[in-house]
Amino acid sequence: MRRCVCIAGLAAVMLAMVLLLAGSPNVTANTQQPSSPTAEVKIDNFSFGPQTVTVGVGTKVAWINQDDDPHKVVSTDDVFKSKVLDTGEKFSYTFTKAGNYPYFCSIHPKMTGTVVVK
Repeated sequence: MRRCVCIAGLAAVMLAMVLLLAGSPNVTANTQQPSSPTAEVKIDNFSFGPQTVTVGVGTKVAWINQDDDPHKVVSTDDVFKSKVLDTGEKFSYTFTKAGNYPYFCSIHPKMTGTVVVK
């Protein structure tokens, strides 16, 4: 009988430890979502490259300023807008709907590009 009480007590202690550890900030679960596909557009020499990029729905497009001058990526229909990007800075936007998304640099309006989402 005594042996049964000890085993039950040990099981209760083990259950308490599991519950305590589950609430511990040092215990983490793998909650990372699968990463979405990414396409890159380089900003260099006052142009977007490639000027037209075609991606699937759910794709993140990242614009990276590799120019010596600041630039700002703005969609013509106000879907996305970056802050002013200095050299080496990046702006990303994930496209959730199919369509054509023309954009330009609001600092240098002759710089244009298009994201085509299929």
